[in-house]
Amino acid sequence: MTTYTALTHAAGRAPAEALCEACEELIPEPVGTGVFEIEDGSNRWEVGVYFTEKPDEVALALLAAAWGAEPFVISELPEVDWVAHVRRELTPVEAGRFFVYGSHDADKVPEGAEALCIEAAMAFGTGHHGTTKGCLEALDRLANAGYEARRIVDIGCGTAVLAMGAARIWPVTVLASDIDRTAVDTAEANVLANGLAGRVECVEAAGFDHPMLDRAAPFDLVLANILKQPLIDLSGDMATRVAAGGKIILSGILTHQGDEVVAAYQAAGFALDQRDDLGEWVTLAMTRQG
Repeated sequence: MTTYTALTHAAGRAPAEALCEACEELIPEPVGTGVFEIEDGSNRWEVGVYFTEKPDEVALALLAAAWGAEPFVISELPEVDWVAHVRRELTPVEAGRFFVYGSHDADKVPEGAEALCIEAAMAFGTGHHGTTKGCLEALDRLANAGYEARRIVDIGCGTAVLAMGAARIWPVTVLASDIDRTAVDTAEANVLANGLAGRVECVEAAGFDHPMLDRAAPFDLVLANILKQPLIDLSGDMATRVAAGGKIILSGILTHQGDEVVAAYQAAGFALDQRDDLGEWVTLAMTRQG
C-alpha cells in the first residue's frame, strides 16, 4: 500500500497541536497524526500527517497558513515490508552481560549471556538505539559493583527491555510503566516471550502516577529512557519516589542536553555518578543524596 506523509514545523506547542487537530478533519481522512518537539532549543514543533490516499495539497496549505506554520512537505512512500527490512538491518547487540536479539537470530545467543528477545516489529527499544544500549550497560555496571535493588521501576518502558534486564539481575518483581497503551501491550507480550511473567508488572501511567507505583515507593532503582524535557519535569517526583542512596539511570538525552538534565537533578538532590556518551546520546547514572 502506498502511503503519503505531510510534514511541517510550527513555532510553539499550542499552534502545532491546534494545527494537528485541524488536520484530522481533512478529506481524505488521515490515518494518523502526530506532534513532536524538535529537541534543539528552538521551540519548534513538527506536525506529521499520514494518509493512504493522496492528500489535498490546497487544504494542507491553507491550514498551515492559518496556524502560522511552514508549508507542508508532502512525500509519497512506496510499499515496504518494514519488518523484513528491520530484520535485515538489525543485528544482535551486546551490552555488558546482555544480548538483545530478534527471534531470527536465536542461534547466535552466546553461552552465559542474559538474552533478551525483542522482535523486529517492535524496533523501539530493541537495544540498537544508543539510549537503550547505554542504559543496559549502566545497569550491568551497577550490578557488577554489587548494588542490591529490591524496589525497581522502569518509567516510560517502551518494550520493557530495561525492566526485563533488571529482572534478570535481581530476584524481585520489577514494575514498568508507560503512558501509551500500545507500548504497555507490547511490553506485556515481551515479558511473556522472555519467560518473565510475574517478574515484570506493566501498567499504563504517566510517570509515577499509578496506585501500584505509589505503594511500591520509595524505589532503590529507577530506569527512565524517555526525553530531556519529560525527564526534567520528573525530577521533583524522582526526589520523592527514590529512596535515600537510591540509584537512577536516565537516557533519551542528546549529548548537548546532558548538562541541563544533570543540573535539574542535582537541584533535586541527586549526585552524578557517571555520564556515558554513546554517539549523539548520553546516559546518566545518579544517586539520591540524604
